Amino acid sequence: MKIIFEKSSSGRKAVELPELDVPMKENSIPESMLRNELDLPEVSEVDVVRHYTALSRKNFGVDNGFYPLGSCTMKYNPKINEDMAVLNGFTQAHPLAPDLNPGCLQLMYELEKDLCEITGMARITLQPAAGSHGELTGVMIIKKYFEVKGEKRTKILIPDSAHGTNPASVTLCSMEAVEIKSNNQGSIDLEDLKKNIDKDVAGLMLTNPNTLGLVDKNILEIAKILHDNGSLFYCDGANLNAVVGISKIADMGFDIVHLNLHKTFSTPHGCGGPGSGPVGVVEKLVDFLPIPLIEKENNEYSLNYNLKNSIGQMRAFFGNFGVMIKAYTYIKALGAEGLRQVAENAVLNANYLMSKLKKHYKLPYDTICKHEFVLSDEGLPNNIITTDIAKRLLDYGFHAPTIYFPLIVHGAIMIEPTETESKQTLDRFADVMIKIKQEAEQNPDRVKNAPSNTPVKRLDAVTAARNPILKWEGKC
Repeated sequence: MKIIFEKSSSGRKAVELPELDVPMKENSIPESMLRNELDLPEVSEVDVVRHYTALSRKNFGVDNGFYPLGSCTMKYNPKINEDMAVLNGFTQAHPLAPDLNPGCLQLMYELEKDLCEITGMARITLQPAAGSHGELTGVMIIKKYFEVKGEKRTKILIPDSAHGTNPASVTLCSMEAVEIKSNNQGSIDLEDLKKNIDKDVAGLMLTNPNTLGLVDKNILEIAKILHDNGSLFYCDGANLNAVVGISKIADMGFDIVHLNLHKTFSTPHGCGGPGSGPVGVVEKLVDFLPIPLIEKENNEYSLNYNLKNSIGQMRAFFGNFGVMIKAYTYIKALGAEGLRQVAENAVLNANYLMSKLKKHYKLPYDTICKHEFVLSDEGLPNNIITTDIAKRLLDYGFHAPTIYFPLIVHGAIMIEPTETESKQTLDRFADVMIKIKQEAEQNPDRVKNAPSNTPVKRLDAVTAARNPILKWEGKC
């Protein structure tokens, strides 16, 4: 017998629901998928534990090494955030329970308010499951906004330094992605922007700071060009770690922003998740946000589905709640001053590391950076390339940086040290990078054949791409 609770004049009362008699089909699993015999090895518990422990030691993670992936903010995240996310009151809550859990609603409401304060946006939806999903949400809002206005705008402008998900999100919305060139300072080329702006342009997607780790100095002028054309300005917030607590996205002239809670606001990420990509908008776009929004009245929380122009619901229930708990804990623990210190330390670490390495590697954009910087493999001796550098770093116990991105830099090596690494770690990484450069000069084969001491040696990437061994074709 199932029991639910309904509201009544005297409070909440229990109501019994009849059981649904749904017979299970016998042998509903296809015969080809049924196991005919069980052949498991006879091993002791201690052998099983040792086997999986040995496997875990072959993995690389932030807890056991430096992870300088640019544009990914692979930083250490305090374990208390994980502890909060598994509290029984949160893990046992069910989104279909009557009135939901007031504590869950309060947490989401307060998290939204904190993110609005950080970004300067009017309202934020917590639904999107990742940054890319946030992008899709943002572009859908842009598209719906012009549809309601009776304007058919089909183009979204995207810089040539953008993340690849930007044009992908535009294409998914059946709109046209138009590339805008960068100038020799790594910022948007204003002349190219002006050349491409017209009444068919719905908006511009811009990462700021961009993927070169540089703030666009013409950001306010770019915003004016767009707004004078009636277009919207979208911020890819993947690099918010560089400015959180220092500057607000809305003050830069943006109308929409997506955030990565799993980058800037805690939650270890990788292997495709877990993620959370809230989207914030200025006042005129609030009515287009996904439903529901959480409202507070007379100290009670409720779900608001009454948004006339909403693009609908983007995800089951209200988003990735576990990631929200971690972000909430992170923000409350640090406070305003702590968040600002995060950005300041991230920028300091990046500039310190850049100043040490630019003497040994080509730095295409030699200027003060924000949270990350991009080196190039141009000029390396003996035909050593970026891939060789990345593989050799593994031998020294460092995860490789992001390589070959952004595409506007030849042989790009994008490095983001984050705020959580010590000066000792940065010095050790810089020393190894310098040593690899020396090896490239004196013993290039050692670099070209790296890695040599990892569980898996260098793979033949060309053969793997041209002749992949596909499991579903029975080749394994």
